[in-house]
Amino acid sequence: MHRIKAWVRSFFGFSRFETNGFLLLLPLLFIVVFSEPIYRAWITSHPIDSTAERKLLDSLTATWEWNKKDSPADQSIHFFRFDPNTANMQEFDSLGLSEHQAKSIVNYRTKGGKFRIKTDLKKIYGIDSLWFKNAYAYIDLPEQKEQKQKEPLVSKFPERKLEITRFDLNKADTSQLVKIYGIGSKLALRITKYRDKLGGFVAMNQLKEVYGLDSIVIGNLQKKCFIDSDFKPAVLNFNQSSEQELAAHPYLGRQIAKSITTYRFQHGSFKSIDDLAKIKSLNEQVLDKMKPYFTLELASGEPK
Repeated sequence: MHRIKAWVRSFFGFSRFETNGFLLLLPLLFIVVFSEPIYRAWITSHPIDSTAERKLLDSLTATWEWNKKDSPADQSIHFFRFDPNTANMQEFDSLGLSEHQAKSIVNYRTKGGKFRIKTDLKKIYGIDSLWFKNAYAYIDLPEQKEQKQKEPLVSKFPERKLEITRFDLNKADTSQLVKIYGIGSKLALRITKYRDKLGGFVAMNQLKEVYGLDSIVIGNLQKKCFIDSDFKPAVLNFNQSSEQELAAHPYLGRQIAKSITTYRFQHGSFKSIDDLAKIKSLNEQVLDKMKPYFTLELASGEPK
């Protein structure tokens, strides 16, 4: 024993008092750690005899009275056709419903409720799903609601075609243009803006130049609009208009406008169409489109 104490003291560096406590605590730790598995192994090695307890439970069970309440499914019910909207309490009782269930149906009817299809009966609180399944074929109601075919409104309210009076394209506002099929507020505004930049339409085929107008819409416009034969568009004076004024016209643009003003600065005013032909960017096609929209009128006092 002295050797064990000496070894413990030298190994752990304990004092004499600590060594005695350690040697006393060590066996207690072993007891605590290994007591539970040892006890379990001992218990499992000895089978438990519960014969006496089983006999006691069997004797108690034999003395109990089982009052099993028959459910509608267990009763031998003879179903017959019935309408839940008119059946009385006695009929519900014959069908296997409890008094509480029958009263729930009657109260529902008293408050103004009505069963229109078979599945409406299942919505009553307390109705057993198994009973409903067995009684389903005997419920004197349709399975689904009859869908009434609605008469088309066209028959009651015959379509009235909106007659549009022909109007002048150069005087029309957006409220008139939107009446044309296929033209909304955006297209109507785009037409009027292009017309103002152009100086007015001189031919119907100029509508093709408006972005977003397809051939069908243009055809509808041509049927409902006209261009006055006496209409005179706004004109630009190539000898007096500024570069900005010329560039704003859809047929010219900034490059041609700059060429016109540069020529005027270098050579003076235009005297004839031949002078305009000297500007390369102002080709014959542009000149042909610009014929109704320009003039070469000289300023007063300027030599011709």
